[in-house]
Amino acid sequence: MAADPFELFDRWLGEARASEPNDPEAMALVTADRDGRPSVRMVLLKGHSAAGFTFYTNLDSRKAGEITANPQVALLFHWKSLRRQVRVEGVAGPVSDPDADAYFASRGRDSQLGAWASDQSRPLESRDLFEQRLEAVRGRFDGAPVPRPPRWSGFIVVPQSIEFWSDRPHRLHERRLFTLAAGQWSEGLLYP
Repeated sequence: MAADPFELFDRWLGEARASEPNDPEAMALVTADRDGRPSVRMVLLKGHSAAGFTFYTNLDSRKAGEITANPQVALLFHWKSLRRQVRVEGVAGPVSDPDADAYFASRGRDSQLGAWASDQSRPLESRDLFEQRLEAVRGRFDGAPVPRPPRWSGFIVVPQSIEFWSDRPHRLHERRLFTLAAGQWSEGLLYP
């Protein structure tokens, strides 16, 4: 047994980075609207610490709207090459403006431009329209740094529980569940 789920997560993520063929930082993000209707999509983990798990998005996106309405979310990391997964349940809140600015500045220029050109999750008449918008944004910022759009930021998921699942033969899996209560993590096991 371990006392710190973040230490175990760091170790597992390091192993995934060495063995996963694509995007070891990919995680499924589950949100729900005010009526409890769930929605899931893949996003990329862009930071993690004992404070939580961070990702970035357009604040006008469906996921951001659902988080604003209902901040209870779940994350799932699935590392097929290791036959492991990590489930996180917690509350999502906004990252600070300086953190969002710093991460946006670290992105590739085309990703920065795309953030300006895209009305993420909104209906799009044609791919040509998006390409035209991208070219217009490219011209607007030609030869200049691309600032973070006002509608683009991030969320940090503060975990309330973290489950570490390891595959075992005959579906006799190992499941370690860390739960947070009164500021302290405790660990227990779950039946497979």
